Amino acid sequence: MGIFTFIQTSVEGLGDMGMSLSIAAIGSAIGTGIAGMAAIGAWKKMITNGQKAATALLIFVGAPLSQVIYGMILKNAIADANLSPDSYLWQIIIGLFAGAAMAGSAIFQGKAGARACDAIAAGANDTAKYIMIIGVVETVALFVMIFTMTGLPG
Repeated sequence: MGIFTFIQTSVEGLGDMGMSLSIAAIGSAIGTGIAGMAAIGAWKKMITNGQKAATALLIFVGAPLSQVIYGMILKNAIADANLSPDSYLWQIIIGLFAGAAMAGSAIFQGKAGARACDAIAAGANDTAKYIMIIGVVETVALFVMIFTMTGLPG
């Protein structure tokens, strides 16, 4: 009985086992990779055309990284809810789906950022509008994090 009690108390508070963080981070890695490759291509195009390479393209490369933060906040919120170990399967499922939604946001931020890099390299320097589009895509991840956190039992 003593060993069982130790095992039972040591597993409380595991939450989603880091699923929301890890899945969101995978999406961020993919999104930054997509935008990063586009930025390199845009810089190559700009330099070969005699233009100065725009450092503003780094904004688009770094934008998908915020989903890692949202995944970490959600992971901690699920763990801090300290739900019953009987619900770990459900916590993991919640973390997987929320992480996947945040990953999708990060991937599409990377794709939108890639198109923005291409547009800037082609001379359509309307960076503010491109950042607004990135912000709209970002909102999906914020909504997922907030709505999932507010749905956790208090």
